[in-house]
Amino acid sequence: MTDTMAFSGLRVAKIGPGRLVLVVGPSGAGKDTLIDLARVACRNDDTIVFARRVVTREASSFEDNAQASPAAFQRAIADGLFAIHWQAHGLSYALPSAIDDDIMAGRTVVANVSRTVIDALRAAYADVVVVLVTAPADVLAARLASRQRPSDGAAAARLGRQVAREVVPDFIIDNVGRAETHAGELARIIRGE
Repeated sequence: MTDTMAFSGLRVAKIGPGRLVLVVGPSGAGKDTLIDLARVACRNDDTIVFARRVVTREASSFEDNAQASPAAFQRAIADGLFAIHWQAHGLSYALPSAIDDDIMAGRTVVANVSRTVIDALRAAYADVVVVLVTAPADVLAARLASRQRPSDGAAAARLGRQVAREVVPDFIIDNVGRAETHAGELARIIRGE
């Protein structure tokens, strides 16, 4: 299935002055693990917000997502409740429109998104930082196998997924070794250090 995305409303000016930190990378790279650890590291900073994605799949212990049925997801689109939404891996994903309020208030919003929406988000927000989390193919495969999440579908399909345009990140985290070390790196990026 081709990945698609759409914004809920027409935007004329870029949203700011806050920052949007996009965490992207292949399935199994450990994005959610690093985000969870960075959330703990940044817990005392009320200028940092971690966006909770909406996904049309059962919630799991591997990621902090809000679950929505396909019908509820479509209603939310119609009601303008999403800042952006997209399709990937046969599922629907979205970021809530509340991120716009946080960014307009000058906060930093951290979000796990598809690599396919980076260009659209860079076009819509004034200050976007892209962090690519990656790992070698054998590590990705082992991590996907250990999740055993039925909604993931075939690991080979996720590992073989091609993104139409190559991601040009601002930072790259090669997530091999201690997750705490790499989460510290992500937290520093989020804080702009």
